[in-house]
Amino acid sequence: MQYDFNAPVDRSKNFSLKYDELKRVFGREDIIPLWVADMDLPTAQPIIDAIDRRNKQGIFGYTSRPESYFRSLCRWQEKRNGWQIDPGLVSYAPGVVPALAGIVQEFSNLGDSIAFFTPVYPQFFHVVENWDRIPATCQLIERDGYYTVDFDAFEQILREKRPPLLILCNPHNPVGRVWNLDELQKIGELCLRYGVKVISDEIHSDIILFGNKHIPFASISDEFAAITFTCLSASKTFNLAGLQAAFVVSPNTIAKKQFDKFWSRLDLSSNNCFSLVAVEAAFNDGEEWLEQVLQHFEKNMVYVQSYLQEHIPEIAVRLPECTYLMWLNCKGLGLNDQGLADFMVNKARLGLNRGVTFGKGGEGYMRLNVACPIGTLEKAMHQLKDAVDNLLHRSSSQSN
Repeated sequence: MQYDFNAPVDRSKNFSLKYDELKRVFGREDIIPLWVADMDLPTAQPIIDAIDRRNKQGIFGYTSRPESYFRSLCRWQEKRNGWQIDPGLVSYAPGVVPALAGIVQEFSNLGDSIAFFTPVYPQFFHVVENWDRIPATCQLIERDGYYTVDFDAFEQILREKRPPLLILCNPHNPVGRVWNLDELQKIGELCLRYGVKVISDEIHSDIILFGNKHIPFASISDEFAAITFTCLSASKTFNLAGLQAAFVVSPNTIAKKQFDKFWSRLDLSSNNCFSLVAVEAAFNDGEEWLEQVLQHFEKNMVYVQSYLQEHIPEIAVRLPECTYLMWLNCKGLGLNDQGLADFMVNKARLGLNRGVTFGKGGEGYMRLNVACPIGTLEKAMHQLKDAVDNLLHRSSSQSN
């Protein structure tokens, strides 16, 4: 089936956080929302069909999770990444962020330091601080928009802070890195040396672009698998975030039992009836859609980068290796972070994520979501160009 990802999308009756929360978050509604990391694109038709069939049954009672549910994930991972997972070590969670929170709660103590690399998805700070743990952040090294790990600084944190856990964003949001084998091995060897367990957040692991290859951290060796909780979901891949379903692959049966007990105490251990069928349909029949949407993301990203280079050279961006998010370096505009946020909202009329919310290294940056029709991005880029031209008192007579 051929999908049209450039058809206009109306989410006005979708109860969409991305749209309905504009006034509360940005102070106005007449802006283009390119912030929340979901897609303004319909999901794969087999998923829609599976939900339709379930809906027509007309009974929405308590659900029983079949063995096929976890096995669909295992088959998907083996096919896409060559990673063989024991289905007996897979657990349900209502989302990857709740899973991160549950692991932090169960496998660390009050006052512990929890390590992670910045700039990073802001929820990493929240799942640590909400349980009265302390973020032990290691800023990534950036050169010409390409990010690498500062291994000397990372080892110093492990040696001095003694964190029981590292939360690894693999692949990394927002800087768009697919960590390579050498990088992951160095991270893992340091964690083994200092007795650190790894929470590998791999929610973006299916959105790999421009010929790059994702490596599941736990797949590298038995030693790494024995210290790693891997958090996965179909939600980011297939635009199913509203169905609230994720997976956690635990290191062993003892750790899995402890993790599962956390959700049992909250009585949150079951899927809703729609996520159950949607996730299986995604992993069993959604690959054709995924391959097409990845090509769409790549085209959109090339367009944004080319437009900025030609029309707005003050904003720099490197093509990411993964995700549908672009990390815009706006330092060339000469604005402080508050001024940059105000400029994007009130001059360019764009709703983007502020870089400062991603921690150290996010100053002067904005995150842009390209998971939308190309027409949306064209309008956004034209608005941004006009705003920058006015800011810099530059003639805007040049053709868009």
